[in-house]
Amino acid sequence: STQSTWGSQECFKNNWASHKALHKVIKLARQEAKGDPTLIPREFQGYYFTGPLRPAGKTPRRPVPKHIPRPDYADHPEGLPISEINDKRSNTTIRVYTPEEIEGIREACRIGREVLDAGAAAVKAGVTCEEIDRVVHEATVERNAYPSPLNYHQFPKSLCTSVNEVICHGIPDMRELVDGDIVNLDISVYYNGFHADLNETFFVGKVDSEGRKLVETAYNCLSAAINMARPGTLYRDFGMAINKVAAQNKCSVVTTYCGHGIGTLFHTAPNVPHYARNKAKGVLQVGHVFTIEPMINLGKHRDCLWPDGWTAVTEDGSRSAQFEHTMVVTETGVELLTARIGCPTDRMEWDPEYFQK
Repeated sequence: STQSTWGSQECFKNNWASHKALHKVIKLARQEAKGDPTLIPREFQGYYFTGPLRPAGKTPRRPVPKHIPRPDYADHPEGLPISEINDKRSNTTIRVYTPEEIEGIREACRIGREVLDAGAAAVKAGVTCEEIDRVVHEATVERNAYPSPLNYHQFPKSLCTSVNEVICHGIPDMRELVDGDIVNLDISVYYNGFHADLNETFFVGKVDSEGRKLVETAYNCLSAAINMARPGTLYRDFGMAINKVAAQNKCSVVTTYCGHGIGTLFHTAPNVPHYARNKAKGVLQVGHVFTIEPMINLGKHRDCLWPDGWTAVTEDGSRSAQFEHTMVVTETGVELLTARIGCPTDRMEWDPEYFQK
């Protein structure tokens, strides 16, 4: 074999680029070992991303004070909601809540609204979703409530933050929001035995006209469904109203994720699909409590899952937006239990300034 010349000056010069690259790799590896939050997590190595967003590092799960009542999955080693699993096996009806129970749900929803507003106040360019999670977590436990997403099937955070092409279930991390992003905050709380669930999408700084139109379309899709909600409406018909608004604005409706019944359980009957020609069962009755939460894409409706097992993104990398309310069926329509403070509780009114951050 020929003598190695790796140590010679000429060889050093000729191989400087690869030598420098190797040092960079070693430096990155050392940073990763120290938990550098700016690096892509290990499970994403080799993953094909559909859009420009990348995951960042995450902090450990935040503790909830012992005195706060919690759902069954909160302390389950695998985060399993045993009561939900049993309900799904045996329950074939949609629960009608009593006026007293509805008061309990209303109180949980009031807290949920306050928590979402606290999280929304923290949204701005330069802030991480990790920081928003801290604000939301603290606002929830300060009110003696439990953040429902935390440890639900082992979800590691206290809210979902879905940025740009993320459809839903984004995990808060150390990536800073940047000017032009859209971000959805999905809040759920558990208080005195009842869950509440709501979400809104916000503009971070100067969002382009396409992004602004998408967010308004998502809002109007939910509004159209709410406008037709009253006793006797079929749960399957919401999808027609939602799809019509989306199609008129050249957007698509995600079919994988649905609205749901809520109350003593985080997710229960009914199933509320958002797309047309679905086969959902059930008719709205006074005392039903459920969510509608259409996810609307600028591009195609198809979604795929990141390797973290939670983050749903658009298959074509286009942006996605969403709004959600928890509501109870009344004699004349529905009451939005998670309505913004000071706003109507029987309908939605679009005000882009509210969502501008």
